[in-house]
Amino acid sequence: MQANRTKELLDKGQPAIGTSLGYGSPWAAGAMAAAGFDWVLMDTQHGLWETNALRTGILAVTQAGATPVVRVLKNDFGMINRLLDDGVLGIISPMVDTVADAELAADAMRYPPRGHRSYATPYLTSIHGDNYSAESNDQVFLAVQIESAMAVENAEAILATDGVDGCWVGPADMALTMGLTLADIGTHPRHDEAVAHVAAVCKKLGKFAGYSCGTLEMGQRRVSEGYTFVNVGGDSLFMAEGAKHYLAQMRG
Repeated sequence: MQANRTKELLDKGQPAIGTSLGYGSPWAAGAMAAAGFDWVLMDTQHGLWETNALRTGILAVTQAGATPVVRVLKNDFGMINRLLDDGVLGIISPMVDTVADAELAADAMRYPPRGHRSYATPYLTSIHGDNYSAESNDQVFLAVQIESAMAVENAEAILATDGVDGCWVGPADMALTMGLTLADIGTHPRHDEAVAHVAAVCKKLGKFAGYSCGTLEMGQRRVSEGYTFVNVGGDSLFMAEGAKHYLAQMRG
């Protein structure tokens, strides 16, 4: 089986830079992978991905040399199993607030004896090479979303769960559940303290720390703070900014 490029970087403690796609276009996914991102996130929680487009996107990202990552619609054993069977190498599971939530996600990620992922004939996973079923336990990774005040409080127990490889902070929901506003992200002391706490827990436990950044400035900031599983930009942002830039140049 081919090595998971993103997992290799994260295991070394090096930043793995990705981008997030919500418009549901497999061609955009392939283009972002070809641009050189380490991983491409296809967001099925808030994005517009349909099943066949998603499977084509996974193939396009893999062929372009990046790691296909999907945020699952919800923290569900069957959904995680299905996405892994489709060839996803990285799963982001949302709204993981407790150890029980983390255990559910982790149990779905890997074949026995490390989990209870159901074995399937490797139709779509064959894109990753031979011996997938024998080697995939060491190549897939799970990032649980720490995105609530409760999850921050339980961060050490959640991240200590066997089979959880790291986290991906959801700053917006974290702020809202703390009684803050979206304007407080990256500026309010309580939000900053929570983000620093999660990074410290990850470092202590040897798990990777991830953050949903969006902007270039936030991505650079979080990497400097020890976050390594970081995404910047995305299809909607790149399209809007590129269109505005070109139009301004033409009209100027």
